[in-house]
Amino acid sequence: MDRNSIIGLFLIGLLVLGYSIYTQPSAEQLAAEKHRKDSLEQLARKQEAATKALAQQQAAMQVTQAADSTGLESDSVKALQLQEQWGAFAAAADGKEQLVTLENDKIRLTLSSLGGKVKRVELKDYKTWDGRAVELMSSDSSRFDITFPAQNRIINTGQLNFQIAEGGTASKTSLRLNAGDGKYLQYNYNLDPGSYMVRLDLKIVGLHDLLPANTTYLNLDWKDQLNRQEQSVENERTASTLYYRFTGEEVDYISETADEKQSLKTKVQWIAFKQHFFSSVLIADGISFDAPVVETFTDKNQERYVKNMTASMSLPLENKPEQDIKLRFYFGPNHYQTLKQIDDLQLEKLIPLGWGIFGWVNRYLVIPTFNYLNGFNLNFGIIILILTILVRIILLPLTYGSFKSQAKIRVLQPEMLELNEKYGDDPMKKQQETMNLYRRAGVNPLGGCIPGLLQLPILIAMFRFFPASIELRQESFLWAHDLSTYDSILDLGFKIPFYGDHVSLFTLLMTISTIIYTKMNMQMTAATNPSMKWMMYLMPIFFLGFFNNYSAGLSYYYFLSNIFGFAQQYLFKAFIDEDAIHAKIQENKKKPAKKSGFQARLEAMAKEAQRQQAAKKK
Repeated sequence: MDRNSIIGLFLIGLLVLGYSIYTQPSAEQLAAEKHRKDSLEQLARKQEAATKALAQQQAAMQVTQAADSTGLESDSVKALQLQEQWGAFAAAADGKEQLVTLENDKIRLTLSSLGGKVKRVELKDYKTWDGRAVELMSSDSSRFDITFPAQNRIINTGQLNFQIAEGGTASKTSLRLNAGDGKYLQYNYNLDPGSYMVRLDLKIVGLHDLLPANTTYLNLDWKDQLNRQEQSVENERTASTLYYRFTGEEVDYISETADEKQSLKTKVQWIAFKQHFFSSVLIADGISFDAPVVETFTDKNQERYVKNMTASMSLPLENKPEQDIKLRFYFGPNHYQTLKQIDDLQLEKLIPLGWGIFGWVNRYLVIPTFNYLNGFNLNFGIIILILTILVRIILLPLTYGSFKSQAKIRVLQPEMLELNEKYGDDPMKKQQETMNLYRRAGVNPLGGCIPGLLQLPILIAMFRFFPASIELRQESFLWAHDLSTYDSILDLGFKIPFYGDHVSLFTLLMTISTIIYTKMNMQMTAATNPSMKWMMYLMPIFFLGFFNNYSAGLSYYYFLSNIFGFAQQYLFKAFIDEDAIHAKIQENKKKPAKKSGFQARLEAMAKEAQRQQAAKKK
């Protein structure tokens, strides 16, 4: 090949290369072509699926027509389908739901063969706000499903029918999910007499042959829509949430006021679907629930149900012919003593009595006293009255000390006004001289505040106790038909923001008495700060809206406390001689006063400030 031929071939190659580059599709064209091919493939898949479905429908129709034409039953076809879907559990997939009832003097349980679950729980001693039986679980709202792999299938017990064993009693029965050849999963229910506790023993026999060898747990899904039980669905929702206790540790809960989902990273001993006054608790005996996922959800458009609660957890499983898993249910009231007596499970912490010192006051002072008074079978309005008197007697030394300290400060008020006029332009100097006045007179400026702070734990403890006390539920007093909820004397027919759609009389009386009590204290303390006065008057108005939907028993207690506060004020005023206090103060002024560390530091700061001001003037 000569040189010209080589050059010609090279030029032809360049032309071909240039043409291919020129004619190469752009990125947009490539993307469009890919989209077109994907669309065609998707369409083809849909057509194939539609064709397959149509063929299946036609085959089914042909089978049905053949059965109808020949008069033959299609049981064999159905059996084959169930066998394909459920394997060894195929027989349990066919059948009608059956119900069985267990009961004692406390609760009535309805068990369903479909899923072997507790379908309905009725508490015999309690009624809803509108007179219906209290149901913690109902037919359409609950789920208790165990899922596990078997024979390359996922078995869900909630879709299968258990066989109800013969020979059961009113307090115990067994439901068995058969898998053939002596293999089964059995639920043994046992209702303890006179108790809210239900024992559930899971007996697993022979299933290790059906499960993969590496299966170490079963999945348990527990779900319930909590039925509304109380007059105020808003208050009930606020008081309802999901509680749990980490194995060997403290009790915790998820948000009461917002929907929340949590994945717990450790083992849990029990999980509770807690409502305002009732709870459903699932307890693990001898085992732990591993890594539960818990969730609450509220449908505010649905007033029949309070909240939706779910808990998904793992049950430990061993690869052996037989295994027992012991569980317990508690279906009952949030009653402190009842929950306290259940082993060492800390179920009493389902009742929100307050944290720290506030909870201690309730557990070791308020509840024992309340229970003791309740033993006399008195009306709960009278019990609250007696409790208020006892609390006032306990706080009497603190209240008296506070009143006496305020009296001393009132006696010194003229001299304090003189200091204010004399050193009004020098705050540090005024503060220094004021402290000197207190020191010479033997007056503690915090003497009126400290007793009030010491009373605060009881005040807050009562705020937590009354709304959580099931003893007050549906107990009437005067015009209040239920001390556990608001005492409406007038339905407005419309809703006022931050107040509500009704008027609660006890709350109104509490507010009025608080304003009067505040005014009395202002007069006795000789308070001169106008902004502080307005703040003290506005607080009761704010609480009027807050307490309007709260427990009538709580508002009633605060109202009584204010009334007794008035009486104490007049009693102290009669016994405390302010002239004698003034004379004592004047006598104390003549004595050499020892400076406290705080006063010494305050004087040092004042002197340093004066030195700096003098240096600036220079």
